[in-house]
Amino acid sequence: MTDCIFCKIIKSEIPSSKVYEDEHTLAFLDINPVTKGHTLVIPKQHCTDIFDMKEEDAKAVMATAKKVASAVFHGLNASGVNLLNSNKKAAGQEVFHYHMHIIPRYENDGVRMFPHEKYKETDFKMTAERIKSNL
Repeated sequence: MTDCIFCKIIKSEIPSSKVYEDEHTLAFLDINPVTKGHTLVIPKQHCTDIFDMKEEDAKAVMATAKKVASAVFHGLNASGVNLLNSNKKAAGQEVFHYHMHIIPRYENDGVRMFPHEKYKETDFKMTAERIKSNL
């Protein structure tokens, strides 16, 4: 994809702070980090989101994310690590090339990830059934 910023990073057309690279994936520092060390892992094969990604690329991204998350955690003396990604605009996806965020977390870092809500009992069961029926 010619106008994809992440594809341009893969081709070294745009500079980045690469921390890991193999045949299928690339990991580099996020230029707008949530916390120091916030890293992105991307497949080298362009795919828009999780729904567009080939299974072998998903496996490669997760293997790289595991390796890089461990390096981020230990190398930066983090207290924890969030791994997350957003799929589609409504979920907050801003760059439409699949990417996994590795966000190091520190005690009292002030980052609040998700508000929580409660299910009504009937909604709880119905929601589970709707998901299961689509597997």
